[in-house]
Amino acid sequence: MRKIFLFTLASCLLMMGIMVSSASVYACGPQGGSEVSHQGESKTHAHNEEGKTMSNIETANGVESGMGAAAQVTPQVNQAEVGKPAPEFMTEDIKGEHVMLSSYKGKIVVLEWTNNECPYVRKHYDTGNMQKLQQEATKDGVVWISIVSSAKGKEGNVSPQEAQTIIDKEKAFPTYKILDESGAIGHLYGAKTTPHMFVIDQNGILAYSGAIDDNESFKPATVTGAKNYVREAIDALKAGKPVPTSQTQPYGCGVKY
Repeated sequence: MRKIFLFTLASCLLMMGIMVSSASVYACGPQGGSEVSHQGESKTHAHNEEGKTMSNIETANGVESGMGAAAQVTPQVNQAEVGKPAPEFMTEDIKGEHVMLSSYKGKIVVLEWTNNECPYVRKHYDTGNMQKLQQEATKDGVVWISIVSSAKGKEGNVSPQEAQTIIDKEKAFPTYKILDESGAIGHLYGAKTTPHMFVIDQNGILAYSGAIDDNESFKPATVTGAKNYVREAIDALKAGKPVPTSQTQPYGCGVKY
């Protein structure tokens, strides 16, 4: 079981520059916290575990999250608010590289919650829509962080080696890919669905939260003609303009905490 460390912002700043072990995630929100160990459980009507039910797929408005019997302290939940500083986190990616959100200040950062078994994620990857957006963004200096918050034994949970294989197979372009098996980062940001997108501006302020685009269907053909909110947000931030649409309702499979 991975350990999760929750700190006040001041404590987080003291940790800057320190390498975090691969067994730990440091998640820092506006509220104080403490070290916790937990197992997460999530329920949603968006997509069942086996992928058998497609007729009742909905947006995950009613995702319920509960902590398992092993919970000692409730983790910080949904500290992300548009217009305010994005919650800090520090961890290692699948290659063992140190990832600390605040170190990317001065750059636009995109957080993408993903699950390679989810039909909504498959919609954007099988059509090349997500990879195209990733490539456009990273070529222009954007830091793209893909995050898998599927718990052990749940749909989408993968090893670092499996995660790299998926990247290679899909020809994806994330700057980093993080396995958030404990759900610490997912809960910190209130990630509800896969995909669920967050765009952070050059000053570390959360500028956009929500869906990747305005078409909630899982059908690949609906990518064409859809309004891409993430691209719109990135373009606005690069131009020094306000993000036209700063928040939308995310759609997709519920995150498998």
